Amino acid sequence: MIFIDACKRKETPYTPIWMMRQAGRYLEEYRETRKKAGNFLDLCHNVELATEVTLQPVEILNVDAAILFSDILVVPLEMGLPLEFVAGEGPQFQRTITNYQDVCNLKKDAFLKLDYVYDTISSVRAKLPKDKALIGFCGSPWTLATYMIEGEGSKTYAKSKKMLYENPQTMHYLLKQITDELKGYLIRQIEAGANAVMVFDSWASALEQEAYFEFSWGYMKDIAKYIKMHYPEIPVILFPKGIAGYLKHIDGNFDVFGVDWGTPMEFAKQHLGAKYVLQGNLEPSRLYNEDFMEMGVDEIIGIMGKKAGHIFNLGHGMLPDLPRENVIKLVEMVHKKTKR
Repeated sequence: MIFIDACKRKETPYTPIWMMRQAGRYLEEYRETRKKAGNFLDLCHNVELATEVTLQPVEILNVDAAILFSDILVVPLEMGLPLEFVAGEGPQFQRTITNYQDVCNLKKDAFLKLDYVYDTISSVRAKLPKDKALIGFCGSPWTLATYMIEGEGSKTYAKSKKMLYENPQTMHYLLKQITDELKGYLIRQIEAGANAVMVFDSWASALEQEAYFEFSWGYMKDIAKYIKMHYPEIPVILFPKGIAGYLKHIDGNFDVFGVDWGTPMEFAKQHLGAKYVLQGNLEPSRLYNEDFMEMGVDEIIGIMGKKAGHIFNLGHGMLPDLPRENVIKLVEMVHKKTKR
């Protein structure tokens, strides 16, 4: 698998490419399948339909890896927090974490209740071409904790930060509990057939440097270490969004560092390129215009070169109204321009 070889810094025939949120609303096929499911959570629970949307980008775009179709919030859902996706507003928890007792009341071993995720992985892996990799994933403990405390996405993270600074022990207890679930969750994904796993820290930029390394990065490192201890051959990708200023302090036992579009690729290469394979980091909005898209591709390839050490990706997820034809062209462009 070209993608897995690239994660391990082995020479490949070209730089592999896949995209975060590559199964999404910009694809008519995805919209049709989602309509069949009824709602987003039902789609995540339906093994047949989740398999279908996971495979769609591989078949349509010819990307080098599929990423499991699911949601980071299925873990807190199974930990006992009722969840719904509200049209136009996104995910909302009907009950939130406000104090130590709430954390104590969370259900343990939630990862054992996520068979629908593992069944989807097994189903996808059975149908996916052998040369294409399957990526499993989870949200970071900090990102999941913010949703569990705020009840939904937030611009200020005020409730989460209040707990962090007023009751750091409670916050650590919550993060530890989430971390334990995620370790079991990713191990089960690997055992079901995932060839690599990725941890998304979507709300990394909410924390100042000292707090970030104590309350987020430390837990991500712990998860990565645990995976590598049990499955050393499985690549681990860590993606903290929006922490360009902290890069010189990044360390840990993992393979690939996801670079967001707000972090200059040259800067990431300078600080992390010798130690980790870098993944990224085209600004998704460039896909609205083919010329700007190609300029961005050329710039990234100019920095990263054609040699091992780079996986092409966007610097964040696909946007719902991106032109499908440009996404197809992007994959062709990267394959052609990086051919060894």
